[in-house]
Amino acid sequence: MGYTLAFGDLLPYWDVLLHGLIFTIVLTAVSTVAGVALGTAGASARAFGPAWADWLVGAYVEIIRNTPFIVQLFFIFFGLPAAGIKLSETAAAFLAMTINLGAYSTEIIRAGIQAVPKGHIEAGESLAMSRMQILRYVVLKQAFQKIYPALSSQIIIVMLGSAVVSQISAEDLTYAANYIQSRNFRAFEVYLVVTLLYLLLAISLRAILRGIGRWAFPKA
Repeated sequence: MGYTLAFGDLLPYWDVLLHGLIFTIVLTAVSTVAGVALGTAGASARAFGPAWADWLVGAYVEIIRNTPFIVQLFFIFFGLPAAGIKLSETAAAFLAMTINLGAYSTEIIRAGIQAVPKGHIEAGESLAMSRMQILRYVVLKQAFQKIYPALSSQIIIVMLGSAVVSQISAEDLTYAANYIQSRNFRAFEVYLVVTLLYLLLAISLRAILRGIGRWAFPKA
């Protein structure tokens, strides 16, 4: 039996798709900034902090990297209320993505810090620079320049993984697709369009990150 495509059946729901698309973009942007900031702090603590900070951040990284993102999301949304911490779907999605990206970016950035020549750090020390000044002016820019491609790839992976937040009814692009499909039963058309939208998002995000890299590291 043949199947007749009917993309016109999606038109009444264009605003739902647009809302989901915008939500996914905002979710990715905010969690990227927060996650990279968290990763920078974690990597700095592991590289220059006391032993207890290295151990604490290392434990956080291992827990996140060795558990599924959906389990982390469910723990934050369904588990934390048992401890008296109740978050909205949106807040839980932002928090889960930030914590997840933070763990992965910690290790990526730490690798960049470890790749900075020790002579550069020693030169900063010879100039009587404080540890924070060395980290800020000597280490981090070189570290980010070295690991920027890997960090960019991880950000795109996290963006694509954001589809999981639809499982707690956060109104992202996948949630919009599920909602529309449940109303018009045009699963093929809906998920084809959403697949193309995710592809467009990934390509656009990669281009934006590449442009930021060229601006921040012109000699890279």
